[in-house]
Amino acid sequence: MTQTPATAAAPTIVLVEDDPPLRTLTSRALQEHGYRVRPAATGAEMWVALDAGPADLVILDVMLPGASGIDLCRTLREKSQIPVIFISAKGSETDRVVGLELGADDYLAKPFGTRELIARVRAVLRRGSGRSEGDAQPAQGILRFDDWTINLPRRELISPTGAVVDLTGAEFDLLVSLCDHAGRVIARERLIELSRTRLGDSSDRSVDVLISRLRRKLSTTGGKAPIITVRGVGYMLNAPVTRN
Repeated sequence: MTQTPATAAAPTIVLVEDDPPLRTLTSRALQEHGYRVRPAATGAEMWVALDAGPADLVILDVMLPGASGIDLCRTLREKSQIPVIFISAKGSETDRVVGLELGADDYLAKPFGTRELIARVRAVLRRGSGRSEGDAQPAQGILRFDDWTINLPRRELISPTGAVVDLTGAEFDLLVSLCDHAGRVIARERLIELSRTRLGDSSDRSVDVLISRLRRKLSTTGGKAPIITVRGVGYMLNAPVTRN
């Protein structure tokens, strides 16, 4: 299964939550804010909902009967780059890091309010579409560094060998932010602001996890990723960037 974003005006969200009252309340809140919702109570129902048509986002409970949300996300990431927001009663930093390591785009601890849920959904969907609020068109242009190419309109990272490297929305935004400030150290707090990664407080390890994932992916061709850690301050892309 390869999921592609829905093309309808109203984004489609697959909501996987085994608690019936919470599933109903969350579905209603999303629908009231203009989203189409396909609810599911189990992993099996999630796959059925995804096969029913293109979807823009999966909101996935971590603790589910049968296959856990962790297992489902791992399997989903092998097949698709559709954005995923984990929801869970386990909201510690360790739990968030595990979710991010699996490729989730965000992690929302229960109990959560409607305003926070909608804000997180909007942020993740903006990243997936490549648009900021008020933008009429996605960002244009091509960025190049160390024989790597970033296609901004297509939101693609292309390796020196010509292969497209899969990035989550949060990873892509973070890499573009580093490229926009190449040669300059960016504080972790500023990286969160620039890349719009709503992944917890700047004091936690969210940005560190994303940087680690980017480094692994930028090292797949045998070279060393040009992302430098400036201890106690932040990160820097140590490579010249050209634009077309």
